[in-house]
Amino acid sequence: MNLPRFYPIFDSVEWLERALPLGVRFTQLRIKDRAPDVLRHDIRAGVALARAHGAALVVNDYWQLAIEEGAEWLHLGQEDLDDADLPAIRRAGLKLGVSTHDHAELERALALKPEYIALGPVYPTILKQMKWHEQGLEKVSEWKRLIGDIPLCAIGGMSVERAPGAFAAGADTVAAVTDITLNADPEGRMRDWLRVCA
Repeated sequence: MNLPRFYPIFDSVEWLERALPLGVRFTQLRIKDRAPDVLRHDIRAGVALARAHGAALVVNDYWQLAIEEGAEWLHLGQEDLDDADLPAIRRAGLKLGVSTHDHAELERALALKPEYIALGPVYPTILKQMKWHEQGLEKVSEWKRLIGDIPLCAIGGMSVERAPGAFAAGADTVAAVTDITLNADPEGRMRDWLRVCA
Protein backbone atom coordinates (compact mmCIF):
# COMPACT_ATOMS: atom_id res chain seq x y z
CA MET A 1 0.00 0.00 0.00
CA ASN A 2 1.31 3.42 -0.93
CA LEU A 3 0.36 6.30 1.32
CA PRO A 4 0.65 9.99 0.48
CA ARG A 5 3.96 11.27 1.86
CA PHE A 6 2.39 14.23 3.68
CA TYR A 7 0.20 13.33 6.67
CA PRO A 8 -1.01 16.36 8.64
CA ILE A 9 -2.83 15.80 11.92
CA PHE A 10 -5.50 18.25 13.09
CA ASP A 11 -7.69 18.70 16.14
CA SER A 12 -10.71 20.25 14.43
CA VAL A 13 -12.85 20.13 11.31
CA GLU A 14 -11.94 23.78 10.73
CA TRP A 15 -8.36 22.73 10.02
CA LEU A 16 -9.59 20.11 7.56
CA GLU A 17 -11.55 22.83 5.79
CA ARG A 18 -8.29 24.73 5.33
CA ALA A 19 -6.12 21.78 4.36
CA LEU A 20 -8.19 19.67 1.99
CA PRO A 21 -8.76 22.36 -0.69
CA LEU A 22 -4.96 22.75 -0.94
CA GLY A 23 -4.56 19.16 -2.10
CA VAL A 24 -3.94 17.32 1.18
CA ARG A 25 -5.00 13.73 0.51
CA PHE A 26 -4.25 11.93 3.78
CA THR A 27 -4.98 13.51 7.13
CA GLN A 28 -5.94 12.64 10.68
CA LEU A 29 -8.60 14.07 12.96
CA ARG A 30 -7.30 13.81 16.52
CA ILE A 31 -9.83 15.35 18.89
CA LYS A 32 -9.48 15.16 22.65
CA ASP A 33 -11.78 16.04 25.55
CA ARG A 34 -15.01 16.85 23.72
CA ALA A 35 -18.57 15.89 24.57
CA PRO A 36 -19.75 12.69 22.81
CA ASP A 37 -22.29 14.51 20.64
CA VAL A 38 -19.64 17.02 19.52
CA LEU A 39 -17.24 14.21 18.74
CA ARG A 40 -19.81 12.42 16.62
CA HIS A 41 -20.71 15.61 14.77
CA ASP A 42 -17.05 16.42 14.05
CA ILE A 43 -16.17 12.91 12.89
CA ARG A 44 -19.23 12.81 10.66
CA ALA A 45 -18.36 16.22 9.20
CA GLY A 46 -14.72 15.24 8.73
CA VAL A 47 -15.56 12.01 6.94
CA ALA A 48 -17.95 13.85 4.59
CA LEU A 49 -15.43 16.63 3.94
CA ALA A 50 -12.62 14.20 3.14
CA ARG A 51 -14.87 12.24 0.82
CA ALA A 52 -15.89 15.41 -1.01
CA HIS A 53 -12.22 16.20 -1.65
CA GLY A 54 -11.20 12.66 -2.60
CA ALA A 55 -9.03 12.43 0.50
CA ALA A 56 -8.60 9.81 3.22
CA LEU A 57 -9.45 10.78 6.79
CA VAL A 58 -7.93 8.84 9.67
CA VAL A 59 -9.96 8.96 12.89
CA ASN A 60 -7.82 8.89 16.01
CA ASP A 61 -8.87 6.67 18.91
CA TYR A 62 -12.69 6.71 18.68
CA TRP A 63 -13.11 3.36 16.96
CA GLN A 64 -16.83 2.98 17.71
CA LEU A 65 -17.67 6.37 16.22
CA ALA A 66 -15.35 5.66 13.29
CA ILE A 67 -17.33 2.50 12.54
CA GLU A 68 -20.72 4.14 13.06
CA GLU A 69 -19.89 7.18 10.92
CA GLY A 70 -18.47 5.18 8.05
CA ALA A 71 -14.82 6.18 8.36
CA GLU A 72 -12.32 4.20 6.31
CA TRP A 73 -9.24 4.69 8.49
CA LEU A 74 -8.49 4.48 12.21
CA HIS A 75 -5.37 5.27 14.22
CA LEU A 76 -4.79 3.71 17.63
CA GLY A 77 -2.13 4.45 20.19
CA GLN A 78 -0.86 1.69 22.45
CA GLU A 79 -3.24 2.69 25.27
CA ASP A 80 -6.14 2.77 22.81
CA LEU A 81 -5.39 -0.81 21.83
CA ASP A 82 -6.14 -1.96 25.37
CA ASP A 83 -9.82 -1.00 25.01
CA ALA A 84 -10.41 -1.44 21.29
CA ASP A 85 -12.45 -4.28 19.83
CA LEU A 86 -10.02 -5.26 17.08
CA PRO A 87 -12.26 -7.95 15.53
CA ALA A 88 -15.12 -5.42 15.27
CA ILE A 89 -12.76 -2.87 13.74
CA ARG A 90 -11.60 -5.37 11.13
CA ARG A 91 -15.14 -6.59 10.43
CA ALA A 92 -16.10 -2.99 9.69
CA GLY A 93 -13.32 -2.87 7.10
CA LEU A 94 -11.38 -0.07 8.77
CA LYS A 95 -7.76 0.36 7.71
CA LEU A 96 -5.56 0.64 10.78
CA GLY A 97 -2.51 2.66 11.80
CA VAL A 98 -0.75 2.01 15.11
CA SER A 99 1.69 4.11 17.17
CA THR A 100 4.92 2.50 18.35
CA HIS A 101 7.84 3.67 20.47
CA ASP A 102 9.84 0.54 21.34
CA HIS A 103 10.34 -3.05 20.21
CA ALA A 104 7.62 -4.52 22.43
CA GLU A 105 5.07 -2.07 21.03
CA LEU A 106 6.25 -2.78 17.51
CA GLU A 107 5.80 -6.51 18.03
CA ARG A 108 2.29 -5.89 19.34
CA ALA A 109 1.48 -3.65 16.37
CA LEU A 110 2.82 -6.09 13.77
CA ALA A 111 0.59 -8.84 15.17
CA LEU A 112 -2.40 -6.69 14.17
CA LYS A 113 -1.28 -6.51 10.53
CA PRO A 114 -1.85 -2.74 10.33
CA GLU A 115 -1.91 -0.68 7.14
CA TYR A 116 0.84 1.53 8.56
CA ILE A 117 3.04 1.83 11.64
CA ALA A 118 3.98 5.14 13.21
CA LEU A 119 7.25 5.74 15.06
CA GLY A 120 7.76 8.72 17.30
CA PRO A 121 8.76 11.11 18.49
CA VAL A 122 11.53 11.23 15.88
CA TYR A 123 12.50 14.67 17.21
CA PRO A 124 11.55 16.39 20.49
CA THR A 125 7.91 17.40 20.38
CA ILE A 126 6.00 20.11 22.18
CA LEU A 127 2.63 18.57 21.38
CA LYS A 128 2.30 16.37 24.42
CA GLN A 129 4.27 15.13 27.38
CA MET A 130 5.79 11.79 26.51
CA LYS A 131 7.86 9.30 28.43
CA TRP A 132 9.75 8.60 25.23
CA HIS A 133 12.80 10.62 24.29
CA GLU A 134 13.50 11.46 20.70
CA GLN A 135 13.98 8.34 18.62
CA GLY A 136 16.22 9.81 15.93
CA LEU A 137 16.61 8.96 12.27
CA GLU A 138 18.61 5.81 13.05
CA LYS A 139 15.51 4.35 14.69
CA VAL A 140 13.46 5.27 11.60
CA SER A 141 15.88 3.24 9.48
CA GLU A 142 15.81 0.35 11.96
CA TRP A 143 12.00 0.31 12.05
CA LYS A 144 11.82 0.29 8.25
CA ARG A 145 14.16 -2.71 8.11
CA LEU A 146 11.99 -4.52 10.66
CA ILE A 147 8.59 -3.82 9.09
CA GLY A 148 9.50 -4.26 5.44
CA ASP A 149 6.68 -3.39 3.07
CA ILE A 150 4.35 -1.93 5.71
CA PRO A 151 4.30 1.87 5.33
CA LEU A 152 6.22 3.70 8.06
CA CYS A 153 5.06 7.06 9.40
CA ALA A 154 7.58 9.34 11.09
CA ILE A 155 6.00 11.64 13.68
CA GLY A 156 7.18 14.01 16.38
CA GLY A 157 8.90 17.34 15.91
CA MET A 158 8.67 17.01 12.14
CA SER A 159 9.03 20.07 9.92
CA VAL A 160 9.36 20.84 6.23
CA GLU A 161 13.12 21.11 6.74
CA ARG A 162 13.37 17.76 8.53
CA ALA A 163 11.08 15.80 6.19
CA PRO A 164 13.74 14.94 3.53
CA GLY A 165 15.93 13.38 6.23
CA ALA A 166 13.04 11.25 7.45
CA PHE A 167 12.31 10.04 3.93
CA ALA A 168 15.98 9.28 3.33
CA ALA A 169 16.01 7.25 6.58
CA GLY A 170 13.13 5.10 5.37
CA ALA A 171 9.88 6.85 6.31
CA ASP A 172 7.10 6.46 3.75
CA THR A 173 4.99 9.27 5.14
CA VAL A 174 5.66 12.12 7.56
CA ALA A 175 3.09 13.40 10.06
CA ALA A 176 3.08 17.06 11.02
CA VAL A 177 1.09 18.96 13.62
CA THR A 178 2.54 22.09 15.21
CA ASP A 179 4.78 22.87 12.24
CA ILE A 180 1.51 23.78 10.54
CA THR A 181 -0.86 24.82 13.30
CA LEU A 182 1.61 27.17 15.02
CA ASN A 183 2.88 28.67 11.78
CA ALA A 184 2.04 32.28 11.01
CA ASP A 185 0.93 31.17 7.53
CA PRO A 186 -0.51 27.66 7.85
CA GLU A 187 -1.74 27.51 4.25
CA GLY A 188 1.67 28.57 2.95
CA ARG A 189 3.33 26.02 5.19
CA MET A 190 1.05 23.25 3.91
CA ARG A 191 1.94 24.21 0.33
CA ASP A 192 5.62 23.92 1.31
CA TRP A 193 4.90 20.46 2.72
CA LEU A 194 3.09 19.37 -0.42
CA ARG A 195 6.06 20.52 -2.51
CA VAL A 196 8.68 18.75 -0.40
CA CYS A 197 6.54 15.58 -0.30
CA ALA A 198 5.68 15.56 -4.00
